[in-house]
Parts: sequence; structure tokens; C-alpha cells
Amino acid sequence: MAGDDLHAALVEDLIRRRGVVMLIGAPNTGKTTLARRIVAAAASAGRTAAYIDADVDQSTTGPPACIGLHLVGGPDDAADLHRADAMQFVGSITPEGLVLQQVAATAALVDRARREADLVVVDTSGVVSGVIGQTLKYHKTELCRPDVVVGLQRGAELDPIVGMLRRFFSGDVEVAPYDPDVRVPSPDARRAARTRAFEEAFAAPLQRWRVRSTVFAPTLPAGLDLNRLDGVLVGLQDGTGWCLGLGVLEYDGEALRVSTNAGEGMRGLRLGSMSIDLQTMEIGRIRLRDLMFGLD
Repeated sequence: MAGDDLHAALVEDLIRRRGVVMLIGAPNTGKTTLARRIVAAAASAGRTAAYIDADVDQSTTGPPACIGLHLVGGPDDAADLHRADAMQFVGSITPEGLVLQQVAATAALVDRARREADLVVVDTSGVVSGVIGQTLKYHKTELCRPDVVVGLQRGAELDPIVGMLRRFFSGDVEVAPYDPDVRVPSPDARRAARTRAFEEAFAAPLQRWRVRSTVFAPTLPAGLDLNRLDGVLVGLQDGTGWCLGLGVLEYDGEALRVSTNAGEGMRGLRLGSMSIDLQTMEIGRIRLRDLMFGLD
């Protein structure tokens, strides 16, 4: 059965119910495809909708390492979910060690979207297995309080999470079949898509802003070797709790600078848990505790 027919009744029902809908499922089960259909259908029905992209690796709205909000006021808005109307910085493309950051960021955007839209659709990452997957989905449900959780399932991979959410929370938790027509990208294609997204996030013209050591969160410890910050990804904060865009730190032995195309209005910098080379877009993982205290 084609995907359009497979989920037609589900889409109609979700629009009727409104509220917050959270989509969960393993990679390549059609979460983003379904999310697009829901917000497009809501816009066609004359309702305001919001799409929240909580996948920090294969981002649809905004750059990787961030969670983005796209407001849908009409069909044109639904056609292109790339624009981020608000962002929260997470600082990594993987959830390991950063469940708190991902949950808090998603919840902040859901709170904002509730005030501005009739229907809020949260498109989560494909991390659903093991302790990390269950912990991430549990706490997202705990803080975002969705009215409906829809799990797109191939076999029985979501059974532990579905059972857990039904046991601990009062919202409806439903299981729907995954869309077999969804294209499954190869690992190389996923890496290429992520690279293109970072290239767009750092599109020219880049500016290099000199920054003080006092503008960071977490705060830099006294005596930190600033060479250790060279290449670290940062989120540019506007002073009201929202992320303006991404930057990369540079240290030349004398001054610490941030390269970015989103520097206007920045009030502070949040340290990420990854590095990035702006020439090759090669990324690396960083443990902030190790970075701060000089561990190798």
C-alpha cells in the first residue's frame, strides 16, 4: 500500500485532535515524511502548525547539532521545512552523554510552539534501542507532554518504549506501520547530507569575532590552555535563551576568535561536544570534561 494511503486516516485523525504529536521510530521508518504530511494537511485545513526537528544528525530544520522549530502558517510554509524560526543548540550529532541537552532543547521549543500553533509535530531521532534510546524518549515525553505519541514500527523494535510510555504517561501512545516506500540512504549518503548541512550553516561570508573567555557556558576554568578550544563547535546565543547559529573557535596563540555567519546580536557562546574543520567539514567528538580539565 502506498504511503499516502497507508497513513491517510491517521493524518486526518491527528489534525482533528490537534495538540502536540510526537513521532518516534527507528531510522528510515518515514517519520519526517509523515511529519511533512501532517503539517501540510493542517495548513490546507486552515490551521496553524509547527514542525520541531529533534534529529540532531540528519537535520531537516536548521543545522546539525541543533533542534529547530519551523512555523507553518500556510501551504508555502509547509512546502519547505528548512527555515528555522527558532533554534536550540545541543552541540553534538549523537545523544550519548547529552540526553539532558536534547530533552531540554526539545521541551523549550515545544513550549514556544504551543503558544503559536494549533498542532505541534515533534520529529524525533532514530535512536530507539537500549538504555540511551529509552531514556531519551522517556524524558522527552516527560517534559514535552505530547497529547499523542505515534510509533512507526517495522517489527517489534518499539515494543519496550511503547510499553514504557503507556505505563508512565497519560497521553495516547499508538503504533502505526512504517512506510515501505521510504528511501533508505546509505551511510555514505547520510554523511554527505550532514556535510552539506554544515557547509550551508557555515556559508560565506564568514566573519571572525574576537571573544573573551568570560562569554562561555560552561564557564572556562582558570588557566585553561586555549589551544584546546581550537576547532570546537559553539552555539551563538542571543541572551534570551535562543540560538542564533553555529560558530567554530580559533586560537592563534594570542587571541581567541569565533568564525561564523550569524554573529550579529550574539551575547554568549555555548561549547559543543564536537569539533569541526571548516576546510574539510570533518568532525570529531569531544568530551567537555576532558577538554576543560586537560585530560587526553
